[in-house]
Amino acid sequence: MTNNTAAHPPKHETFDLDAMTNTDPKGFVRPVDEYRREPWGLYMARPADHPRFYYLESWLLPTLGLRASVFHFTPGHERDQDHYVDIGEFSDGGRTWQSEDHYLDLVVRTGTCTELLDVDELFDARLAGLLDQERAEAAVHRAVAAVDGIAAHGHDLLAWLGSLGMPAVFRPG
Repeated sequence: MTNNTAAHPPKHETFDLDAMTNTDPKGFVRPVDEYRREPWGLYMARPADHPRFYYLESWLLPTLGLRASVFHFTPGHERDQDHYVDIGEFSDGGRTWQSEDHYLDLVVRTGTCTELLDVDELFDARLAGLLDQERAEAAVHRAVAAVDGIAAHGHDLLAWLGSLGMPAVFRPG
């Protein structure tokens, strides 16, 4: 089933460690409070000027093809999720990282479930020629591996990442 919206190209972001900025898919440049490099990924924490959330934390995990995020929601806009995971390609360019979102997302409710979202967007993009077969297949494999790993650890994203030698930590609350 498709979502009846026009397929859109993959979204790209830039993470500039020297400038301490994050350029979103629409080209808006936002200040970043913290970047932290680890051998296995990049942590970013920044304020958000969004009506539903005021702060965003993310770990870019290139070898897994994942971006694991925590949204700090404004009162009245809370969502039933602990972590939101984007599937895509995340490249370490040294002082500037790049991301290309491949449509699929996971919502992790720790201890309860992991939900796969936006399969229709991936199919629409593939049919429209916006994502080649290799990247579309890679997205599915990454999503399935993540769901499997998270589920095997009691639907605990951080436990799964820790078991892979990626001790991701987010700010409390």
